[in-house]
Amino acid sequence: MKLKSALFGLISLLIATGTFAESKPMETKTAIFAGGCFWCVEAAFAKLPGVTATEAGYTGGNTPDPDYQQVTSGQTGHAEAVRVSYDPARVTYRQLVDFFWKNIDPTVQNRQFCDVGNQYRTAIYWQNDAERVIVEESVAALKKSGRFPKIFTEIKPASTFYRAEEYHQGYYKTNAYDYNSYYQTCQREKRLKDLWR
Repeated sequence: MKLKSALFGLISLLIATGTFAESKPMETKTAIFAGGCFWCVEAAFAKLPGVTATEAGYTGGNTPDPDYQQVTSGQTGHAEAVRVSYDPARVTYRQLVDFFWKNIDPTVQNRQFCDVGNQYRTAIYWQNDAERVIVEESVAALKKSGRFPKIFTEIKPASTFYRAEEYHQGYYKTNAYDYNSYYQTCQREKRLKDLWR
């Protein structure tokens, strides 16, 4: 009898403290950015608190469901891009946009660091009017700052995002040696420090 009472008391306590209560699923949103090599952009965003997932992929082109070879040929019109899933209670869309700027060189067209071609252009793909306004305000503030003579980053409505091949997902983790070698060779970190100091 004492065991039944103790068990009943424990269950009542767990219910009262919410341990057994149905937990509300975390709300997540997505944002899409093109910043040159998607390995580097994915690696940067994956470390940002509030980001719950990243996906390398292709967007902004005219060929349905392209593969890596097609995109890198420059003939599909797609950019290498990253879809960022995030918890808006921990990081805002505006913060993601600000973070994006600090991880690209907006002063060059159709290239980033050692990668050249329209598939390596920089772009922010907004998905609704609220995002569009945030991006436009961000671009206006950057222009007003006078930091750069010209900004080549495209601001466009999002179109279909095609997930890249599995071997590109989390490449910075699964192929760390090759990724780090590439990253150092392209001097991305040095250029970013020079641009944004």
